[in-house]
Amino acid sequence: MLFDSHTHLDDEQFDADRLETIERAKAAGVQYIMNPGSDLASSVRAVELAENYPFVYAAVGVHPHDVVGMDEQMLAMIEHLAGKEKVKAIGEIGLDYYRDLSPRDLQQKWFIEQIRLAKRLKLPVIIHDRDANGDVFSILKQENAFETGVVMHLYSGSKELAEQYVKLGAMISIGGTVTFKNARKTVEVAESVPIEHLLIETDAPYIAPEPMRGRRNEPSFVHYTCERIAAIRGASAEEIAEETLANAKRIFNIR
Repeated sequence: MLFDSHTHLDDEQFDADRLETIERAKAAGVQYIMNPGSDLASSVRAVELAENYPFVYAAVGVHPHDVVGMDEQMLAMIEHLAGKEKVKAIGEIGLDYYRDLSPRDLQQKWFIEQIRLAKRLKLPVIIHDRDANGDVFSILKQENAFETGVVMHLYSGSKELAEQYVKLGAMISIGGTVTFKNARKTVEVAESVPIEHLLIETDAPYIAPEPMRGRRNEPSFVHYTCERIAAIRGASAEEIAEETLANAKRIFNIR
């Protein structure tokens, strides 16, 4: 059985066939789904989805792209949502220096504030890091985020940085990029990360794995990532599925 540790089922790309997408995931052996928000509206939708489907869980938070309009009132609303039973993390939060859709000082401010919220609530954080490796790592360390748990979503950094994260207890989540032909760094990470620190995800509807590349991604495709990691590590797909499912249940405190 599989755990898709990061997918956006609330995205408008699923509006026409959300129920069918969920049914396909179940048929493909996906036992659990984590659906993070990226702003207040999507966090609300993520909670609603989780409350409607027993095997779907939610994370709430504001993505670095969307922190321009963030204020204390919005943070309070995120905190309110985080008190819901099916909410198991704060995310996706972090820094994005690739697109720079929000000023970097604001990205850092609200990243820190949301980490502090997670710590108050004793919830793990789901981290978006694009071209901001140094600042993300230093802020997570400075704020002692590892005390309540860190998930490095769609990890794209080096094997050496992954080793530093693992030493601090973080989970390294790998998506469909590991199936791409030019994914040397991600393959090295998938091969070297201790199995107890590994998660798998789709990040649907984005970044579909081979052989579905170019199509809308969906949770049922997570098995392609699982199978590729199994081949890289010389393990069975069943072993990778079982271990990553157990890891996700542990970090997200799902009984």
